[in-house]
Amino acid sequence: MNTLRMVHPIAWNIIIGTLFSRMATSMSIPFLAIYLTSEMGVSASVTGAIIAASSLVGIAASFYGGYLSDRFGQKPVLLVSIFAWSLVFIGFAQSSAVWMFFVMNMLNGLCRAVFEPTSRAILSDVTEEKNRLVLFNLRYTAINVGVVFGPIIGLQLGSSTSLSAFYYAAGASLLYGLSLVYMLSVHKIGTPSTAKPIVTVREAFGVLRKDTVFLLGLVGIVLSVAGYSQFSSTLPQFFAMSPKIENGAQFFSLMLTLNAIVVIVFQYPLIQFGKKYSPILSILAGNLLVSISLLTFSLTDSLFGILGIVVLFTVGEVLMFCMTDMFVDQLAKPGLKGSYFGAMGFTGIGSVIGPFAGGILLDSFGTTQPILLFGALAVMTALGIPMLIKVHIMSRRKAAVTPMHESKSY
Repeated sequence: MNTLRMVHPIAWNIIIGTLFSRMATSMSIPFLAIYLTSEMGVSASVTGAIIAASSLVGIAASFYGGYLSDRFGQKPVLLVSIFAWSLVFIGFAQSSAVWMFFVMNMLNGLCRAVFEPTSRAILSDVTEEKNRLVLFNLRYTAINVGVVFGPIIGLQLGSSTSLSAFYYAAGASLLYGLSLVYMLSVHKIGTPSTAKPIVTVREAFGVLRKDTVFLLGLVGIVLSVAGYSQFSSTLPQFFAMSPKIENGAQFFSLMLTLNAIVVIVFQYPLIQFGKKYSPILSILAGNLLVSISLLTFSLTDSLFGILGIVVLFTVGEVLMFCMTDMFVDQLAKPGLKGSYFGAMGFTGIGSVIGPFAGGILLDSFGTTQPILLFGALAVMTALGIPMLIKVHIMSRRKAAVTPMHESKSY
C-alpha cells in the first residue's frame, strides 16, 4: 500500500487510461480475424497477413518512436500518437475493402509502436527503481482488466459481424489523449532535457547492437511472441471454421475473458515467484508453457479441455510478459530508455511470422489435421528456448542482468 501511495499522478493516468482504452480496443481488434473470414470471405492466409501487418509496421516504428521520445521529449510524441490512433479506429469503422484493412492495421501498428514504448519510458522515469516492478505490472493488470470486459461487450455489440465497435475505441483513445494533455501540462513532464547530451539514432543503434545479452533475449522473445500471437490470429479462425465447435465467435469471446481473468488472478503470485529469479528465467518458463499449450490444443475437442489449456497458456503468457519490461529496464543505458523500450518493438517480428505462418498452416491442414497445425506452431515457439537459455548463462557470467532479489534498492 505504501508503494501505491507514492505512485506519481501521471503514472496513475497512464494506468487508468490503459484500462479503458484497452477495454475499448478489445471490443473490436480481437474479432477482426473472425469478421474478415466470416463476413468478407477472406482466406485464412490473407487474414493472417492483415493481422500481421500491424506488427510488421511496428517492428521499425517502435524503435524510432522510442528514439524520438529520447530526442524530442516524451510529451509531444505521446500526444501525437494517441490522437492519431483515435483517427485510425475511425478509419477501421469506415473500411469496406481488404486493402483498407491492410492500411488501417498498418497505421494501427504504427500508432501503437510509437505510443507504447514512450508511455513505458514515462512510467519508468516517474517511478523509483524499487517500485518499478509494481508499476509495470499494474499497467499489465490494467490491460487485462480491460480485456475481461471488452470481449463481452464486443460480443454484445456484434463485433464479429460489424465494425461499429471501432467507434468506441476511437472515443476511448480521444478521451485518454485529452487526459494526458491535462496531466502532462500540469506536471511539466515529458519535455526534452537540454541538460543531457543529444544522442543520434546511429549512436542509439550502436549501443543496442553491442548489447549481446539484449539482442539474444530479443530473438528468444520474438519466437515466444510468435507462439503467443496464435491466440488472437490462428485460434479464432480455427474455432470459427471447426464443425466440432458451435458458435465459434462466442466461444472465442469466452476464451478471451478467461484469459484475462487468469492473468488477474495469477499475476501477483507468479510475480512473487519470478522475483526470486532473473527476469529471463521467467520468460523462458513462459515460452515452455506456451509451446506445450499450443501442442495440446490439437489433442482435445472438449470445450472444458480447451478452456483448461487456455489457463495453462495464460500462465505462460504471464510468466513471459510480466518480466519483459523489467528485463529491458535493467539493461537500458542512461538516456536511452525510450530507445531500449522502443527496440522491444522488434519483438513484433513474432507477431508477423506467427499469424502469417498460422494462416498458411491453417490453409494447408484446415481443421482436420490439428496435430500438424498446432505441432508446427509449438515447435516454432520452442525454438526460442535455446536463445533464452544462452541469455541466462551469459547474464550469470557477466552479471549483465541483476537478479530480482538483489534489485530491491520493475
